[in-house]
Amino acid sequence: MDGRPVVADLLGNAPEWQERALCSQTDPEAFFPEKGGSTREAKRICSRCEVKSECLEYALGHDERFGIWGGLSERERRKLKRRAA
Repeated sequence: MDGRPVVADLLGNAPEWQERALCSQTDPEAFFPEKGGSTREAKRICSRCEVKSECLEYALGHDERFGIWGGLSERERRKLKRRAA
């Protein structure tokens, strides 16, 4: 072993809501599209997810800069933060 954490170690520290998230059962590529790629599928999944608000709170609180979190893109989260300030 080289001392780096393995995925299982990282997942063990995940908040409980992440285990219930629909995205945890989905291809993560949909939530991290290439620049200019479609976010439609990720947002559709988020719209049906029971932990959408917890996910968005987490992303805002941890300054997540990439991907779809809580149904919002990074740009949409920035706008939301600006409006709240």
